[in-house]
Amino acid sequence: MKLISLFLLLAVLPINWEPDFNNAKKIAKEKHELILLNFSGSDWCGPCILTRRDYLESQTFTAMANENLVLVNADFPRKKKNIGTPEQVKRNEDLAEIYNKEGSFPLTLLLDSDGKVIKTWHGKPETTPDEWTAEIKAICESRK
Repeated sequence: MKLISLFLLLAVLPINWEPDFNNAKKIAKEKHELILLNFSGSDWCGPCILTRRDYLESQTFTAMANENLVLVNADFPRKKKNIGTPEQVKRNEDLAEIYNKEGSFPLTLLLDSDGKVIKTWHGKPETTPDEWTAEIKAICESRK
């Protein structure tokens, strides 16, 4: 029974996104984890919405991410009601200046704790969510 309860708890763990990239780097250094940075247009970009729903919110990815990654989402919504605080907008724009000068959406980057790019995915991943998650997990494990 305890095993079933633990599985159900893991299955519904929410995904935790760090809003501040500098803090994400600090956490990644302390925990010896990598950073997954996702650029999205959450209310206008179809592939971004599918990537989030099918990949980033999948149970497999969420469980793996909670153990191996610090997650950062640089979201660029268009609807006024979805736009973040001025501070968050500025942080996202600063990240785009460094990592997404072309304005590609979705764009997902796997970074080390210093912010160096390890792997890049342009658009929605071309593998299944489980294969994509396994690829990221293998990279994380190879760097520990």
